[in-house]
Amino acid sequence: MDIEKESTTFDYSKRSQWLRAAVLGANDGLVSTASLMMGVGAVKHDVKAMILSGFAGMVAGACSMAIGEFVSVYSQYDIEVAQMERDSVEIEKEKLPSPMQAAAASALAFSAGAIVPLLAAAFVKEYKMRIISVVVAVTVALMVFGWLGAALGKAPAVRSSARVLFGGWLAMAVTFGLTKLIGLYGL
Repeated sequence: MDIEKESTTFDYSKRSQWLRAAVLGANDGLVSTASLMMGVGAVKHDVKAMILSGFAGMVAGACSMAIGEFVSVYSQYDIEVAQMERDSVEIEKEKLPSPMQAAAASALAFSAGAIVPLLAAAFVKEYKMRIISVVVAVTVALMVFGWLGAALGKAPAVRSSARVLFGGWLAMAVTFGLTKLIGLYGL
């Protein structure tokens, strides 16, 4: 009975920081890599070009996210240590944020999202089917990421999934369309 009472009073906002980082990282990896692959696919129908652009996007994005998270969390770490020193409080390292852990988690989350469009495109030679495969796989993943973020935060699932889905579709469509225009008329 105490367990039930405790679970109903759990403060889900405490999950928000790590949840935000994980969902943002995975969603960013998914949308960035898929959009990049769609953009390249708009002007170059070759499967190798799409896969190489997606792989380069995954590596660059994971490194960028890791470095950004490392710098951000290290700044937080420095501020907390400085405050503890000002307050003459013993510094408890285990209670401080870990920049390396945050960087690794961010890179891993980005890569987990980025692998979805890469796998969707990797085994499909025919151009139109490859584009459709990427869009379908990314659509499913966007819905799952939206639902997962809502479920873990006890927020409305439909609204969260729709927001994530339409944002991802918009990014892919804009990238595909603008790259297609530049490819046809700008180069």
